[in-house]
Amino acid sequence: MQGRRVHLARPFRRGSGPASEDAGGDGGRRPLARPFVVLASAAAVLSAAVALSSCGSGADAGTRAAAPSAVPTPSRPAGPAADLSTELSGGDGPFLGLPNQADMTGHHFVEHEYAAAGTATDYKAQGALTHDGRWTFTPDGTAPYRTRVLVRRPASARAFSGTVVVEWLNVSGGLDVDPDWASTQEEILRRGDIWVGVSAQRIGVTGGDVAVGGGPGSDGAGKGLTGIDSARYGSLTHPGDGFSFDMFTQIARAVRAGAGLGGARPARLIAAGESQSAFAMVTYYNGVQPLTHAFDGFLIHSRGASGLPLAAPGTAAGIADALAAAVPTALRTDQSARVLDIQTESDLVGLLNSSVSRQPDSDRFRLWEVAGTAHADAHLLGPAAAQTDCGAPINDGPMHIVAKAALRSLTTWISTGQAPPTAPRIELTAGDSPQIRRDADAIALGGVRTPPVNVAVDVLSGVPGPHPSTYCLLLGSTRPLPAQRIAELHPNRAAYVARYNADLARTIAAGFALADDRAALAAYAKPDRIPA
Repeated sequence: MQGRRVHLARPFRRGSGPASEDAGGDGGRRPLARPFVVLASAAAVLSAAVALSSCGSGADAGTRAAAPSAVPTPSRPAGPAADLSTELSGGDGPFLGLPNQADMTGHHFVEHEYAAAGTATDYKAQGALTHDGRWTFTPDGTAPYRTRVLVRRPASARAFSGTVVVEWLNVSGGLDVDPDWASTQEEILRRGDIWVGVSAQRIGVTGGDVAVGGGPGSDGAGKGLTGIDSARYGSLTHPGDGFSFDMFTQIARAVRAGAGLGGARPARLIAAGESQSAFAMVTYYNGVQPLTHAFDGFLIHSRGASGLPLAAPGTAAGIADALAAAVPTALRTDQSARVLDIQTESDLVGLLNSSVSRQPDSDRFRLWEVAGTAHADAHLLGPAAAQTDCGAPINDGPMHIVAKAALRSLTTWISTGQAPPTAPRIELTAGDSPQIRRDADAIALGGVRTPPVNVAVDVLSGVPGPHPSTYCLLLGSTRPLPAQRIAELHPNRAAYVARYNADLARTIAAGFALADDRAALAAYAKPDRIPA
């Protein structure tokens, strides 16, 4: 079903400040002045709705299932690396459609944008794409490419942690957005990690057909970077999404060698992707990573039941085909790279239906399903959340706080072998069409649980409001509990605060939130809703 094209507010520039850098890095320094676009980022991650309608010490990790040793370094086959020698300039500056940005200047971070160029290979599958994920890909054709890479890093290489997060930018709304940066930026900035955003898919670079139902959006949706700002991006070309996987590999190789990093040399690379990009991570891990060993770990965020299809040259990947795949896809278990898969409540059933691809935790895999969260939420939408009318306030759960703990846990796992905590699964009903089991207040049972879920004054849920737009479908809801029910649960404010603080301490001790985020999680408490 064809949705409406979204419309985007005009770009705005955030304040910039001086950001000095060590001499001797890559050229073309510039202060942190960036044009960003205010858009409803949920539209950019709701691909499903569109198509069918130094590492942490572990002190914050609580009790963990210890791994026997650090992750071994695999033998990485030689292969071509992208050329990142050209820094992009001119036009309106770096473009991303996301309203939720940190002030990097205060963290002594800088941002640079490069053209990544080379000749990429696409792949064909040998045999069936089986449920166990043990797929065999072989190289097929080749084509030249020139795409965009955005790097956010410490100004001084001496402040670099050793971890690079390489995010496959999401294009579900017809333009590049960086939802995993939005979820984990505070962790990246305070640890001194480097974040690399890759314009991996065709529509984000050169445009294409887009249909997104409801909500504010972008006049630039579907135009691609080349159409949005030809002065800056007019030289970019993309041969089709079948080549995206090797483009991603070639950029990873260049980054591992230090290209674009101002003299920093990575110790570990983590591939990350949310929503449609998480589908891509499934395909990459199962079919491409065995050939390249390009990444040390994968942060997969809000995947569906299968992977992103391999596309023919010159075409975009078919997310509808991914959703309609007959065989649900697990992540293969015969690789050294570690995977932490974080899923929201609304990812498990319905359109994304990721529960059919559940798999046991292992020495290479962890699954965290987070109760009271939604595929996109108020934190991700940022300023657009207040203007979003779904018939009920959208979900305001702390998924981003859990995501930051996941990134810390994954980094620790890769570098020391100390595994992330295991988490209970969200409980589902039996039958061919399982649903999430809920308590008397309609709060999901099981899963990773945070204080605003366990010590509730609101029902945080993946169930959307009543408006039937595709835009609202995966935004979940926040429904206040009736005053009488609040009085039954919390007899007085002191009791509520004591319970909330105890659950906050439990969540941190369990490893599903970081001590660094204690204040942010404490801010979800609402003692004013409780009579003194």
